[in-house]
Amino acid sequence: MIRMSDQVSTRSAEERADRLKERIYITFTALAVVLALRSHAESTGAVARTLLIAVVGTLLAVFVADVVSHIAVHAAFPRPAELRHIAGVSSSALGVLVLPMIFIGLAALDVWTLDGALRASTIALIAALAAAGWLAVRRVRLPRWQKLVVLFAEVVLGVVVVLLELWAHG
Repeated sequence: MIRMSDQVSTRSAEERADRLKERIYITFTALAVVLALRSHAESTGAVARTLLIAVVGTLLAVFVADVVSHIAVHAAFPRPAELRHIAGVSSSALGVLVLPMIFIGLAALDVWTLDGALRASTIALIAALAAAGWLAVRRVRLPRWQKLVVLFAEVVLGVVVVLLELWAHG
């Protein structure tokens, strides 16, 4: 028999996993956009707009995909609680924009150069990937070496994205 507390902990664990997965997707999207903007940036306003549009557009696409996949699996439109969950998961990933937008804002105020702001954004986004990896493995019962492999793989993939973008735009 499944107790209510088991259902709640499973549900909250699934929600945490969904939020973490979404954050990783959006961090990779933001990283790719920031890197592309480093070679095509015209102004701080254009950079901020492009990054915002790319991230929000991706989140909307994921939201629609989650709703459609729910309909495909359950043959019904999500109930209000399920729709709130899907929207909450998607909107929680907007947090990846905070530091890049602050850095771009500092460039708009001439505190930093735009190139410096984009470089700092790249570093912050790779650090965010490492943090997401840490959140994913910190409480999991895995040997320490496996946890390190997960963290290392996530950071390496972030660096590979940076190198691919630099190669493509270099």
